[in-house]
Amino acid sequence: MTDRPPLPPPHLRDPGDAWVEGPDGTKYWGRFGAAGLLAWHVEAGILLQHRAAWSHHGDTWGLPGGARKQGESAQDAAVREAVEEAGVPPDEVSLLFESVYDIGFWSYTTVAVRVDRLFAPLVADAESVAVRWVPLDDVDALPLHPGFAASWPALRERLSLH
Repeated sequence: MTDRPPLPPPHLRDPGDAWVEGPDGTKYWGRFGAAGLLAWHVEAGILLQHRAAWSHHGDTWGLPGGARKQGESAQDAAVREAVEEAGVPPDEVSLLFESVYDIGFWSYTTVAVRVDRLFAPLVADAESVAVRWVPLDDVDALPLHPGFAASWPALRERLSLH
């Protein structure tokens, strides 16, 4: 198992990189919410990230994404995180839709994009064990991040409209 990489000193960290605790004690990452990129290519499927074991819900598959910075839009955050974690070329994607999970004190926005030109994803940081294209019919066979697993059926349905 890979050890968690050290965090930057507090004065260099973004204020959004923090846990938010719900009334029931459940923790959510991202003081200003979080966002992930659902990158879809009509032939290759969707781009999924195998999360490092040390991460929250580690050793599961989900979307590249993470905490939003203060004042950052969900779309900008999702694209930034996908570039950082999977090498997604931002000029090769087109916005399809956004889906928001909002529980009042925290929200997660899935930003769905069409990949205009297929690219080879890469493991671009320590948060990923692997990053790969997964055909739509194969997604459910993977051990999915619980949040992504819950949202996947509705997201897949919306993709089918495009």
